[in-house]
Amino acid sequence: MQISIYPGYDELSKAAAAVVAEVVKAKPNAVIGLATGSSPLGLYAELARLHKEEGLDFSKAASFNLDEYVGLPPEHEQSYRRFMNENLFDHINIDKKNTHVPSGTAKDYKKHCAEYEEQIRKAGGIDVQVLGIGSDGHVGFNEPGTSLGSRTHVTTLTEQTIDDNARFFEKKEDVPKFACTMGVGTVLDARKCVMVVNGKKKAKIVREAFEGPITCVCTASALQMHPDTAVFLDEEAASGLAMLDYYRWIQQNSANAPK
Repeated sequence: MQISIYPGYDELSKAAAAVVAEVVKAKPNAVIGLATGSSPLGLYAELARLHKEEGLDFSKAASFNLDEYVGLPPEHEQSYRRFMNENLFDHINIDKKNTHVPSGTAKDYKKHCAEYEEQIRKAGGIDVQVLGIGSDGHVGFNEPGTSLGSRTHVTTLTEQTIDDNARFFEKKEDVPKFACTMGVGTVLDARKCVMVVNGKKKAKIVREAFEGPITCVCTASALQMHPDTAVFLDEEAASGLAMLDYYRWIQQNSANAPK
């Protein structure tokens, strides 16, 4: 795991976007795993800029999103399909037929989840997975207690997650209580993971996830087992790390590391 610390959100977002961009340049038909929430917004804005100003080409790429609220149709203002359209897909040249978001209105979720896994497999697997982290340590909507070997499934959201997301809805009661999400095992299958985290409120969970034990109570901790994960933090999110000085030292000397 590579942990990098940047002065602020803009810097970490551009650094993380550069990693995703390199994957797309090296493999034009790359399969990109995508996340929603506020954390990756800067990354998506930078990818859109790279497309518009530097010609980064997504025409052959495909994408799979981590999750979607159960009960929300694609056109709902808080659906993750709409989020992705407004914050990324409408600003790059990706073919929307090649963009995949779990359904919020499936009639048979067991079947839908199995089909989502099969779609990822048929696409060749995810080359690079963008991630954020919830305040309780979840990735996707893999809440505390989720199996670290889980596949795409429907989950019940915790009270904390509902509280955290209530700011996006008119009232807390409007927040869906269920979501369809890639499993932890699905995330770990990605060839590369890119996690972006910012803000002081995430400092405690960042330390638990990356310096604590691997546990289903903090599903992001499973990334400690992933062979190629890059974590991009701002100073505030990194402030609780016990090995902060060492991570800085690695970052400063990475250019001279043996290949």
